Amino acid sequence: MNPINYTLVKTLPLLPRKLVRVFANKYIAGDNINDAVRTVRNLNSKNVMATIDVLGESIKDKHEAEISKNESLEVLDTIVKEKLDGNLSVKLTMLGLAMDYDLCRGLFSEILDSAKEKNIFVRIDMEDSSVTDITIKMYDEMRKKYDNIGLVLQAYLRRTESDIIKLTEEKSNFRLCKGIYIESEKIAYKGKQEIRDNYLRLLKLIFEKNAYVGIATHDDYLTNGAQEIIKENHIAKNKFEFQMLLGVREWLRDNLVKEGYKMRVYVPFGQRWYEYSLRRFQENPNVAGQVLKSIFSK
Repeated sequence: MNPINYTLVKTLPLLPRKLVRVFANKYIAGDNINDAVRTVRNLNSKNVMATIDVLGESIKDKHEAEISKNESLEVLDTIVKEKLDGNLSVKLTMLGLAMDYDLCRGLFSEILDSAKEKNIFVRIDMEDSSVTDITIKMYDEMRKKYDNIGLVLQAYLRRTESDIIKLTEEKSNFRLCKGIYIESEKIAYKGKQEIRDNYLRLLKLIFEKNAYVGIATHDDYLTNGAQEIIKENHIAKNKFEFQMLLGVREWLRDNLVKEGYKMRVYVPFGQRWYEYSLRRFQENPNVAGQVLKSIFSK
């Protein structure tokens, strides 16, 4: 881990909220849906698709879960109204997953009903390992009824290969990322290169299983490796897309678009920007370093 990035992240909670916002502004669209619309319009103008996320997670109150559902429904309505090229990402703990599975299923079904009616895709974000099994259970249950749903898989988890094999017995749509949560070595690879190697192994497996995949990474090694796999195996462009976070390594994003690849950017927004930003930076100090470079680069 870069010691400068680590020190930067440790310092952030001690800084004034307004200064932290300088970091967050590269990473968060803003406080409200109008901020997200402006951000997505800008991305769309650059031939970049979006997935919109309302910030927040780990809700343990039924009323808050209902509010989160309504916020997701508003995003879906806005995508249609504003004619945006984007879809929706949802964290199931915002819908009460950790509190009540049946409650979450009911609220999530309302979101999926609306999304299906509007022909909008919905991605389930993967959270930490405490909810991996139950998140996969929800995805597996819902995709039997809805064909506009996908799941995130984390390459650093040792279980992911077996999850792919099980989940591709039926048609599947994945986002493959490295993984950001701090997990035990018992369940997760820790070395930088072993995570990279497993990522590319899993990507090959996903293609072999004929599943659609969002190749979510900011790592040159992985984007280059993915392109080699795609070319060597003659993978059609309608079988994958590249995905990146808002504000991170935009030059890499733009280069991939110029090379003719589909690109989708994760666009988070909402009132919980401060807590979310600190958590993301603390879990992955390299992201903080990349954002810092972006702020001070021309």
